[in-house]
Amino acid sequence: MPFTIPDLLSPTLALVQQAGIEVMRVYATDFEVSRKADRSPVTQADLLAEAIITSGLKELTPDIPIIGEEATSDGAQAVASDWFWLIDPVDGTREFLDRNGEFTVNVALVHRGKPVLGVVGAPAISETFFGVVSPQQTGAWQLDALGRHQAIACSLPPAEGVRVLCSRNHGDTEALDRFLAPYQVASRQAAGSSLKLCRIAQGAADIYPRFGPTMAWDTAAAHAVLSGAGGRVCDVQHADLQYNPLSLKNPHFVALGLTQLKP
Repeated sequence: MPFTIPDLLSPTLALVQQAGIEVMRVYATDFEVSRKADRSPVTQADLLAEAIITSGLKELTPDIPIIGEEATSDGAQAVASDWFWLIDPVDGTREFLDRNGEFTVNVALVHRGKPVLGVVGAPAISETFFGVVSPQQTGAWQLDALGRHQAIACSLPPAEGVRVLCSRNHGDTEALDRFLAPYQVASRQAAGSSLKLCRIAQGAADIYPRFGPTMAWDTAAAHAVLSGAGGRVCDVQHADLQYNPLSLKNPHFVALGLTQLKP
């Protein structure tokens, strides 16, 4: 490739921030909600953000395929590729509709099944997370409302036990209880969107088991952030979560900081 992965971080971050501005313009209005073919909700914010990001990525890396949630919903077909972009223009649509601020704009670059760059913008709460995993550089950072960035990293669980994150609107409570039975649990907290993985990346939580349906664009960007911060995302058989452009549904998975995954 005529670039290194870290070279793409700054322009991708700029696209996410630009998309976030448009998302917030819609968020501030009495916006309309439509339904896609699968009956999931979509707003003008999704469409505007994806258009901005798609256009920018085509200019940035014209040879890398782009898979966007809304384009896929409209029938766009992915092709097999070692490299591809994943876009979720508004992750956490329920949070967007409920106006609780916990929605994100997600962009990830995937290489041979692994997310190697990810940007997660949370415009309503003025937080942005980004990470890279590459031979040239590996790390994760958080950007605040004043444009200051600082490195973030996963932390060890406190002596009281693991700090668990769970989905605010989705998930199987019985499956979660069974999974957590071997662990000493200090706390459980519900949160929305891909922010859950980012909270683990910044050391504010330890584990997020997910036993409900998700798609590749829901997780890949935050997966890159978490990997850059020293964590991992794996399936329930302990294998690292992989991304395939021809099969975009995720299996059940667990996001971890420095917690050891128990059998």
